[in-house]
Amino acid sequence: MSQTITDTVLMVRPKNFGFNTETALSNAFQSKEGSENGDKIAKDALIEFDYMVNTLRSHDIDIVVIEDTETPIKPDSVFPNNWFTTHEEGKIITFPLTAVSRRAERREDIVEKLQNDYGFDKRYGFEYLEKEEQYLEGTGSMILDRDNRIIYACLSPRTDIRVLEKYAVLINYQKLIFHSFDQNEQPIYHSNVMMAMGKDFVVICLDSITDPDEHDELIRAFSQTDKHVINITMAQMNQFAGNMLQVKSKLGEPYLIMSKSAYDSLNIGQIDDLQRFTKILSIPIPIIEKYGGGSVRCMMAEVYPTN
Repeated sequence: MSQTITDTVLMVRPKNFGFNTETALSNAFQSKEGSENGDKIAKDALIEFDYMVNTLRSHDIDIVVIEDTETPIKPDSVFPNNWFTTHEEGKIITFPLTAVSRRAERREDIVEKLQNDYGFDKRYGFEYLEKEEQYLEGTGSMILDRDNRIIYACLSPRTDIRVLEKYAVLINYQKLIFHSFDQNEQPIYHSNVMMAMGKDFVVICLDSITDPDEHDELIRAFSQTDKHVINITMAQMNQFAGNMLQVKSKLGEPYLIMSKSAYDSLNIGQIDDLQRFTKILSIPIPIIEKYGGGSVRCMMAEVYPTN
């Protein structure tokens, strides 16, 4: 099995998870209802996090768990995929984040641990572009087809084409950009809430792409790269059915990780379609989804071997 999917992910165990007013400005998936119960929300999020880690480990998926620091308070630290990516060529790359409140999530001790434990010896960073108000939030902003070296990205305030072009050159990928909108005609803030890439398939909300030329270009790309398309509705996307990640166990078995809300939104035909290609693991994280506006894919940053 190729390195399209990894057997190791990094997750950050949050100390102060909660509703972030700043990120809610561009993330329509967050809910403020009940957010005043901050202590309970933080405790419940920890329970969900630990359950997810234990579930993945019980299926022989390797998890690197990093403890969040108590200060500064980082309500979104549970979503590390937004601030770094790793690559087989030994590259580790850090990204510019839109919300000032999230920038402390970029931790040099985590970078150093990955360098020491996994041999990443080429370090690059784009965070200097925050001064230019240019942002690119990792594998939230981008869907990487690592086999075919293609970046898929819907442009938004959090995904700037200028940073995207620099990143594409650095990792030697082609880029395919498009625009994606929710039911209220608002730009979808991250590509990974409307699209998930597996080794042999792609889950995508095609209804969110209103430009017919962009729609057709995506379909052609999927056809040319032999990706079976599983289309989801707007309603399913709103239940995080686009926010999935395929990983593999130490034995090489592929698993598609999704939340219980995502799984429950799928119909039998879609589930059967997915199970032709992969096993499915669904994990309940309703608190993290409600107040963080992200799901299981956002909680996992892939760690790739340094070939």
